[in-house]
Amino acid sequence: MSAGIVKRSVMIAGHRTSVSLEEPFWRALREIAAARGQSVQALIGTIDAGRAEQNLSSAIRVFVLEAVRGMAP
Repeated sequence: MSAGIVKRSVMIAGHRTSVSLEEPFWRALREIAAARGQSVQALIGTIDAGRAEQNLSSAIRVFVLEAVRGMAP
């Protein structure tokens, strides 16, 4: 399993931004989005809206960790 950084472009609140995450985080994010009936982009938008001053990539990693632990909202 490769843990290299993968950079992807996403649209959030009407603007494009890129997000760099390790492939296992992208995979987990896809699984979480599918389980919620959302697109990955919509889920990232939700995470972005609640992150305050935290870096988006870090906020996504924390969200995935909390989801795996059963603590995500």
